[in-house]
Amino acid sequence: MAIAGKDRDVLERGKPSAERRSGDGVSRPRAGMADYLAGEASGFKSNLDPFLPQELIGGSVPHIPGLEEEAVWNAASQACGTEKVHYVFKEDGGRLWYLACPSAALASSPDSWCPLAAALPGNSEFWDKETVYLYEQEGLASALRWDPDTGRMQVFLGAARTLLPRMQSMDANFVTINPELADIIPWRNRMLRTEKLSRAASMLLLLVGIGVNLLILLFLIFQFILTNTAVSALDKVKADTMIASQQLMVSAYNALQSDSIKHMVRIQEMLDELAKIDGTLVKYDVVGKDVTWEVLVPPAYGQGVGSIKGEVQPGIGTDGRVRIKGKN
Repeated sequence: MAIAGKDRDVLERGKPSAERRSGDGVSRPRAGMADYLAGEASGFKSNLDPFLPQELIGGSVPHIPGLEEEAVWNAASQACGTEKVHYVFKEDGGRLWYLACPSAALASSPDSWCPLAAALPGNSEFWDKETVYLYEQEGLASALRWDPDTGRMQVFLGAARTLLPRMQSMDANFVTINPELADIIPWRNRMLRTEKLSRAASMLLLLVGIGVNLLILLFLIFQFILTNTAVSALDKVKADTMIASQQLMVSAYNALQSDSIKHMVRIQEMLDELAKIDGTLVKYDVVGKDVTWEVLVPPAYGQGVGSIKGEVQPGIGTDGRVRIKGKN
């Protein structure tokens, strides 16, 4: 296809430099966290093959932060007439620019990518919206351009012998996409991603369960070791317990052998003697082994009676009796 002089300059500027002709610096997809959790990182394919689907569509939808995947998938599903779609998108100027195709169109090229996706705004091969981006593969050609009047993105597909002359008639700059030098933009599929996240969640739950079981096992082993090392200490504790029990029994025996019965007998004797002389026991105090008591007796018995002998206190009470204090 003939290219005008001004377009040739743009094409030359659009070509990658000599340093990138070997493929160095080309961005390739990498396994993500979901791939590692699902155990699929080793089988992740980063070197995808370029493939141009025959049912490729493109368009744009308003950019709603947080709902990018939902918005593009919904638009691509309606355009393709099926929920099983592969799509790529890029945000630019408040809109999501996307390419999509039915998943069935990739039946012969499952591990592939569409080089035309590298020309979406913000990707490696994009220059401006006045440029037409071309890609040809096995006699099938595609073109990506923006309508200068409406600003809508247009995707053209067809045989190279008919599509390229049609593009040549347009007054625009042209850039041919080289898939070996462009950054690889992998397809997205909502259902496949959901299934991968489900596998990752299942693997995560399994790993968490194994971790919890290991912690419990380590705790049981620690308890077993602690119990075995504590056996020797239990013998000493048992001996100390026996000694303490014996001392407690001795203390209890001594408590039972207290002088309470003796003092009760003594009090009863004093009450019997005082009853004969119209006397009254006022106080009987026991402090350790010392006993003090006080009685009221008629003045005729001021020297005491029987075993009740003590010191007569001066004065006479209101009832005419005297007070005697004594010790046993």
